[in-house]
Amino acid sequence: MVLSFILVQNRQGKTRLAKWYAPYSDEEKVKLKGEVHRLVAPRDQKYQSNFVEFKRSTKIVYRRYAGLFFCACVDTTDNELAYLEAIHFFVEVLDQFFGNVCELDLVFNFYKVREVMLGGLAGVDGARVVDLYQNCKDI
Repeated sequence: MVLSFILVQNRQGKTRLAKWYAPYSDEEKVKLKGEVHRLVAPRDQKYQSNFVEFKRSTKIVYRRYAGLFFCACVDTTDNELAYLEAIHFFVEVLDQFFGNVCELDLVFNFYKVREVMLGGLAGVDGARVVDLYQNCKDI
C-alpha cells in the first residue's frame, strides 16, 4: 500500500493539513494541491463515488466532512475502501480530541493532529484514543 500524500482542504481550496510521503518539490506540491481541489470540490456526493483517477498510477480517495475534504493519494492497486475507512477513523480520532472537529482545530492544533498519523498509517488505535486525548488536552 503506497500512500503519496494526505491533504485536508476546505471548500475554497485552502489546504489546512498536508502530509507528504513521497518526495515532491515545493512547486509540485502547490500544483498537486490545486489539481486535487479541482478534482474533488465540484463532485456531487450523492451521485459520484469517493474515488477519482489521478496521475499515472494513482487515484484520490476522499471524503467530505462538513466543509472539509480529507483526501489521500494512493496507488491504483490499493483498496479504496480501506482508505475510506482510514479517513473515517482519522476523523473519529480528531472528534475525540476536539469534540466535533472543525477547520480551526486543524489550523491551530496541527501539532496534535500530526501525532495521529505516523508514516502514512494511523498511529493510534481505538483503545488508545482516550489516553492520547488526556495527554494532549493539557498541551
